[in-house]
Amino acid sequence: MVDGFFIVSLQKDIVRYRIQLMGQRIMKRCSSLTRVWLSVFAFVFLGMSAFAQTAYPTIAYTVTETVNNEISTTDVEMNPGDDQVANAPLTIKMFANLDENVGWESKCEWKIYDPKDGESKPLLNRFEENTTYTLEKAGAYNIKFYVTFSKADEEDFEYESDVFKITITESQLSCPDGFSPNGDGKNDVFYVKHQSIVKMRGVIANRWGQKVYSFDLSNVDKGWDGRQNNGSIVKDGVYFLSLQAEGSDGVKYNIRKAVNVLKGFREYDE
Repeated sequence: MVDGFFIVSLQKDIVRYRIQLMGQRIMKRCSSLTRVWLSVFAFVFLGMSAFAQTAYPTIAYTVTETVNNEISTTDVEMNPGDDQVANAPLTIKMFANLDENVGWESKCEWKIYDPKDGESKPLLNRFEENTTYTLEKAGAYNIKFYVTFSKADEEDFEYESDVFKITITESQLSCPDGFSPNGDGKNDVFYVKHQSIVKMRGVIANRWGQKVYSFDLSNVDKGWDGRQNNGSIVKDGVYFLSLQAEGSDGVKYNIRKAVNVLKGFREYDE
């Protein structure tokens, strides 16, 4: 004779297992915040952490801007479903943020693709949990994260994130005709205005062809304050800029122009 208590316990285990599978399927379709509340509900009210094996993927990057002649940086974090517009080159850091997967094996995949082509024709596949990539070409990018959790005697659980959307702008490049490095706080620095430029090399020379300053993408946002390599400020006069660059959209720039240095010029407020 089969013990009645054993039958009841077995039925409870079957019900709990079915709830677990149903919960896993629900979790795949929920936002990160909703998944947290569902996990808490499962633990507190059902006495299980059955569908805690999931991920909370994020993408992070840093934006550098020159505002009021000062360089500022802003850290941006994206969640699945977010849509951002940014300039190239944009280095993005992708984090899986796997949660409560002790005892489970995980197989991760990051996929970057053109929304016109779809997921079946990815531009990039990465199979690390966390990875980094630099977007250099103008256009729209879709990014998705996938992970499969596996454990002996358990059904595999697959998670697929919502789409992260990033649009890289087309390039722009311009330079002023001059500046006045006299310390009055107005137009003291020569700044190159640029957007989505992925390659850059610039040289400023005097009228005898001697280089007085050079720059590239690593230091262009600092601007030129009129100082030479020895630290002294150049004399008033005409200097010559030679600037070669390439944009995220493939546009190539070859700018050659005169730059006027006028330390004696001052702007007065009316």
